[in-house]
Amino acid sequence: MKTLAKLPVTIVTGFLGSGKTTLLRHMLDNAQGRRIAVIVNEFGELGIDGEILKQCAIGCTEEEASGRVYELANGCLCCTVQEEFFPVMRELVARRGDLDHILIETSGLALPKPLVQAFQWPEIRSACTVDAVITVVDSPAVAAGTFAAFPEQVDAQRKLDPNLDHESPLHELFADQLSSADLVILNKTDLIDPADLAKVRLEVAEELPPAVKVIEASSGRLPLDVLLGLGAGSEEHIDSRHSHHDHHHDGDDDHDDHDHDAFDSISIELPQADESLLLDALTQLVVKHGILRVKGFAAIPNKPMRLLIQGVGTRFDKHFDRKWGADEARTTRLVLIGQELDAAQLEAQLRAALSV
Repeated sequence: MKTLAKLPVTIVTGFLGSGKTTLLRHMLDNAQGRRIAVIVNEFGELGIDGEILKQCAIGCTEEEASGRVYELANGCLCCTVQEEFFPVMRELVARRGDLDHILIETSGLALPKPLVQAFQWPEIRSACTVDAVITVVDSPAVAAGTFAAFPEQVDAQRKLDPNLDHESPLHELFADQLSSADLVILNKTDLIDPADLAKVRLEVAEELPPAVKVIEASSGRLPLDVLLGLGAGSEEHIDSRHSHHDHHHDGDDDHDDHDHDAFDSISIELPQADESLLLDALTQLVVKHGILRVKGFAAIPNKPMRLLIQGVGTRFDKHFDRKWGADEARTTRLVLIGQELDAAQLEAQLRAALSV
């Protein structure tokens, strides 16, 4: 009997108006054949997200789309998690052989931590893993000190939510969204000047562990390689992430191009390299240059097999995947993905660290 790998789940959180639905739409439009199921939230008159998603050009009929989009009524996922979320996940788990990924968009107030903790339930944990929690930040709103594009509407949501302390300032809710993040997207960077963006970066960094990457976007346009396949396994470490609500739940021209085009994918070819030296050098490069992903393979001296390497941030997975072919050149080939990367500089630093 074939054992199915755990189904990766990406949770997208952020305040109403931050751009979560636009990000999901972009991901579906660029799915490149991935079979993706989507769970979206409704909240009264704001429950237009499901309709938007169903109309996406994702290469399927409306009937098929409605089978891929699950809507949870009554707002906040973390509040209705047991009543509605579990049956939906059970259905998706039963169909996981037909799926490659699940995307969950939380409502504008949903705190991600209780939702991630739901993935610790045995029936879900055996079948799914949280690939990443992505927090979408409304950069102009943070710069303005409101944290949400529509603070009055967010405030109305909060008053209707029995699970939230109604005195909680929006900043606390914002901090809680960041506390669970594995990746943070500073969205709408085309609507903010560089000085304000730098302040937003500093404010966001105060709430994050150093290992969490912060990237910039306009209209959520980012390569899927950056958004999917992070392998964070968030459910394994979510309990150690502090949040304020733990007691409730056990336009500058230079910035117009912070989208697809701002990401570089650089290929570097090197000779054989010592394994530990190479991994140390790559780790230093990631820290120094903010590299998001590393993919490729390496030729290790005196090893008959090539070493496959995949890195997300400073976490690297590696294994020997196959023997070198008799006529195959034993070289190291790596692809580095990040923003504003200098290929010549990165290669020079790698070669210097490896003395090749």
